[in-house]
Amino acid sequence: MKNICIILGTRPEAIKLIPIYLELKKHQDINVQLVSTGQHKSMLKQIFDFFEIEADVEFDIMKENQTLVELTSKLFLAIGDYFDKNSFDFVLVQGDTTTAYVASVVSFYYKYSIAHVEAGLRTYNKYSPFPEEINRKMIGVVADIHFTPTDTASENLHKENINANVINVGNSVIDSLILAKNKIYQNEDIYKKYFDFLDENRKIVLVTGHRRESFGKGFDNITDAIIEIANSHEDIQIVYPVHLNPNVKDIVYKKLQNFKNIKLIDPLPYDRLIYLMSKSWIILTDSGGIQEEAPSFNIPLIVMRDTTERAEGIEAGCSILAGTQKDSIIDAFNKIANNQDIYKSMSNVSNPYGDGKTSLKIVEYLLGYKATE
Repeated sequence: MKNICIILGTRPEAIKLIPIYLELKKHQDINVQLVSTGQHKSMLKQIFDFFEIEADVEFDIMKENQTLVELTSKLFLAIGDYFDKNSFDFVLVQGDTTTAYVASVVSFYYKYSIAHVEAGLRTYNKYSPFPEEINRKMIGVVADIHFTPTDTASENLHKENINANVINVGNSVIDSLILAKNKIYQNEDIYKKYFDFLDENRKIVLVTGHRRESFGKGFDNITDAIIEIANSHEDIQIVYPVHLNPNVKDIVYKKLQNFKNIKLIDPLPYDRLIYLMSKSWIILTDSGGIQEEAPSFNIPLIVMRDTTERAEGIEAGCSILAGTQKDSIIDAFNKIANNQDIYKSMSNVSNPYGDGKTSLKIVEYLLGYKATE
């Protein structure tokens, strides 16, 4: 019997780890524990409810306006206390969150084999994204198994002299997306009612933005660009689910709430966001997950970040890296919106991030893995 612990704390982690959890649950010779640190507690509940699962253990470590130092110290203590009472062969973490970083270090202290899902992403700018770029590099140092999403991610690890147990399995976000699409399409009439405010005669432009490194001037530029796009394209309706962080929400509502073709809404549960993505014409985002998901819907994407660790979409031609300057965002939008050939070319690119079989590949590898000192 293999004892496996999956630790997650945020919505993106849950989206990408739940398909692996469900695959592990199919095996009678595996005991798997799903641990939620509650870093995004309300958002996690939405994901768990949608996929009809429950965490085996939930921590209560969040408080309002908590600093990274406070969060990190609480996670060290909570995860350490949990490991004092349980023993595992593997600990699975995903991506680059504070939860993933701390869980990896504590797992190293307890000499558990650490499997890093979505390993090898890099921008080589330690402050962009912040603190994620350094989190993922530090996880890479202690991890025993590196499940990379692309060849580029594998090559990044090789350049850092990380060569053992580096396996390109694709991105499990596509596995999750397939599961979600099937559930959503079976209930499409229900999802349509959630968005009855939309004008069927206007194209939908979905906007999401929340990156910490864009707080301040970056969001000023992004909102100015959205205003210009809304004013110059009367045939579109911009839908912006606004992140609750005051650094985002305050400026977005101050500058965008009085435009007829801009609709500001509350953050969406994962399934409703997937539905809205599927109905969109163009997407503007700074989200890593949406960069990976949009190509599955054949929707051109504009990345409103100065750097991206997901360069495969840019290289494949389904995304444009526009940065956070007003003019560059507007230019990228007009390039797609005003040229049908470019639009068709971008929307016909196959998703470079996965084939929906990532979870199966990960579980098969874990079943055959033998730890070495």
